[in-house]
Amino acid sequence: MNKLLIVGTVAFDAIETPFGKTDKILGGAATYIGLSASHFNVKSAIVSIVGEDFPQEYLDLLTARNIDISGIEIVKGGKTFFWSGKYHNDLNSRDTLITELNVLADFNPVVPQDFKDADVVMLGNLHPLVQTGVLKQMTSKPKLVVLDTMNFWMDCALPELLDVVRLVDVITINDEEARQLSGEYSLVKAAAKIHTMGPKYVVIKKGEHGALLFHNKEVFFAPALPLEEVFDPTGAGDTFAGGFSGYIAQSENISFNNMKNAIIQGSNLASFCVEKFGTERMEDLKKEEVQERLKQFKLLTQFDIELL
Repeated sequence: MNKLLIVGTVAFDAIETPFGKTDKILGGAATYIGLSASHFNVKSAIVSIVGEDFPQEYLDLLTARNIDISGIEIVKGGKTFFWSGKYHNDLNSRDTLITELNVLADFNPVVPQDFKDADVVMLGNLHPLVQTGVLKQMTSKPKLVVLDTMNFWMDCALPELLDVVRLVDVITINDEEARQLSGEYSLVKAAAKIHTMGPKYVVIKKGEHGALLFHNKEVFFAPALPLEEVFDPTGAGDTFAGGFSGYIAQSENISFNNMKNAIIQGSNLASFCVEKFGTERMEDLKKEEVQERLKQFKLLTQFDIELL
């Protein structure tokens, strides 16, 4: 069974949307990535850090999904990373209300011995130095390294971010971040510019408008499934990344054509994530539901046309 190493935050979130609000609930990039990737036949592990205040039941949830948590450091007396945000009515924009780094401020990742030869490494959104620190611990070159990042690191740690971008095969960012990183407004030009920074594949996420995959001159577009209800978009991008990397790790096929399938798998799982607050929908998601919605994706994108 192929190995997937996941690096990112395991955290507390407090979320407010037009449909309601939560107190502190389970969150964090690595949490969403792990729950999403658990839908594939891979051996996965999370590298992260939490405080003593992190409930055992949340750790049990991860282990119940066959996710190795030996790389999650628990700091005695420490407090877990906490983020609170409020979404606007369109759910595409949000305001950060609270960010408490807590134990994350001094995080030095330690990759479990059994995962230093992981086939696929999914670097979730974290400080670029942490992401680079993980890659330096690998004893063999991964078949694929996927990087997720955000504009915050472009603003405050751009040199370090560019260093890690040079080391990865795939970068996943949203359209606003792609424009900022490249300095190009056209997403086609932005992807071409980002290619020159290192990644062979560029995935640009457009939220409810789908995702684009670029590889040299090849382009693939996957739509987002139109949903009747969207309650909370938190973690949708991480869920997408988990589906993408989990599928690639399971299939052992690193090609542009197979990455098209991975984009659809990621988009499919992300469509469930937004239906409830936090990780709630992903916690009880059944295989049958995933397969049924994949059929909807196929119908949405498949057509016959007569070329004259």
